[in-house]
Parts: sequence; C-alpha cells; structure tokens
Amino acid sequence: MHIGLVGLGKMGANMRQRIRAAGIDVTGYDRNADVTDVPTLAALVDALPAGERVVWVMVPSGEITHAVISELAGLLAEGDILIDGGNSYYQDDLPHAELLAQTGVGFIDAGVSGGVWGLANGYGLMVGGDAETVARVMPVFDALRPEGPREEGFVHAGTVGAGHFSKMVHNGIEYGLMQAYAEGYELLAAKDLVTDVHGTMKAWQRGTVVRSWLLDLLVQALEQDPGLGAIDDWVEDSGEGRWTVDEAIDLAVPAPVISAARFARFASRQGESPAMKAVAALRQQFGGHAVKPAGTTGPITSTTPATGAAVPPSA
Repeated sequence: MHIGLVGLGKMGANMRQRIRAAGIDVTGYDRNADVTDVPTLAALVDALPAGERVVWVMVPSGEITHAVISELAGLLAEGDILIDGGNSYYQDDLPHAELLAQTGVGFIDAGVSGGVWGLANGYGLMVGGDAETVARVMPVFDALRPEGPREEGFVHAGTVGAGHFSKMVHNGIEYGLMQAYAEGYELLAAKDLVTDVHGTMKAWQRGTVVRSWLLDLLVQALEQDPGLGAIDDWVEDSGEGRWTVDEAIDLAVPAPVISAARFARFASRQGESPAMKAVAALRQQFGGHAVKPAGTTGPITSTTPATGAAVPPSA
C-alpha cells in the first residue's frame, strides 16, 4: 500500500514515520522544503498509484484545510480516498464529502489523539464515513493505532462527521480532566502543611482512582520544572473546546464541568494562576503546544517533552 500525507508538522511527521515502520509506503508533502518528499500537491498525487490513491490531510483546521481539500478535489479521481485527520469542525465534513463525491472521491473524517507521543505509543482514532471506504484504509489505521485490541484504539464512529464530532467531545473531556488536576495541584501548593507537592501527586500514579496518563504528564512536568516557575500561566485553546460547549447548549445537554474548564482558560489571561500554569504544562507535555516563559507577553518556541528538542508552536 502507498499513501500520501499532507502536513508534516509535529504530528504529521511522526505519523509518516509510524506508517512507514509498518511497511506502508508514504509520500509526504509540506510547504517546508526541509521535510517534504515532493514539491507540490500535484506531485504528491502523481507519486501515488492511479485508481487507488489515498491522501491523508493533516493541516490546521479551517481555511487551510478547506483550501487543501479544494485543491486536491481537482487532482484526485474516481476511486481515490481523502482523509481529513486534522481537528476540523464536524459540520465542515459533509460539504467536503459532497465536493469530493462530484468526481467519485471517497471521504473519511478522522479524529486523531496522541499528540507528540503518538509515534511511540500509537494514536487513538475515531473515524466517520461509509463502511466500504473505511475498510479500504484499515491497514493505515492499524499502523497508527496503539498495539492491542483494535477496538481499544480505533472506532468507526458513524457516518461522515462522526469522527470529528467524537474527537471534539474527547477534547472537551480533556479540558475538564486537565482543569481538575490543575486545581488539585494549586490546592496542594497553597497549603504549607504539604511540603512535597510533586511527591504527593507522584504517589497517585499507581493504585489510586485518579491515576491516568495526564497525571503522569503533570508529574513529569513538575520534575522538569518544580513549581512551574519557568512558564507563564497563559493557556491557549483550540476551537474544539468551544465547539463542545456550543453543542451542549444546542442539544440541551448539561456539561458544567467542560464549560467551567473552558471558561477557566480565560481566567489565565487576566492574572497569574498556579492552576493555569499546570494546564499550560500539561498541554506542552502531551501535545508539544507552545508556552510562554514567565514574565513575557508573547508566544515562544516550545520543546518536545520526550527529547527536549525545539519544535514550532502549534498552528
């Protein structure tokens, strides 16, 4: 099998490497000449086997994704498949699917979770589309998902849009979990009675009901920067947290934890907050997202937690 991958940033480059490690040929395209395999999108399409092309788009959501899909719609042909693996708004999926269907191109929306750790650990995948199209790309999904039972790292969530809707809700839950850990951290740090905050949270990593990967990452962040003194407490947000709250309102589903976590990020832009420092540290740990050093006003280059190598801020 041979696929194309558009977007070789923090996640895309790692995905290319993981797919290749599974024995699948990958041709990647990126505007960055230092990482791309081909010079243009047209060259990417030409490099793939005609009649069975699969192109995975991994670029920032919104206008950039729409522009790339629109260009690919004019290059792909009947029988080809396009996968949107970015954090796109689920309501954008059906128009993209309809655009591609005009020339017989199949469409899959794929929610992808795993951040900068996906190369080693695998990616959680939530996809939407028709069953036949999804089945054709299953070798790629199997290459990307974590080892173990498929159903514990991959789901065909439903029709077009279901993958991105599921990822949106996933990220809303993530907001709530991070906020709870962050508030717990601030409470521990505020009490003189607790003299080992890092050790206390580390002791929660095994056996307790609050153990999780996010807790592991917060403990690691505190090991690297005790007191989180090197970063500012400004916390950015992606569109998915906002979209999750909007959907909860539209569907009359009570989501007080997710909503409160979403609004708490605004508080980080109004003054110093130890809890928001913890959230910022967690986002850097799992996703390599940019953070601000303490006492600054602008975003800076972040670092990859596993290696300490510099990586660009997320789009």
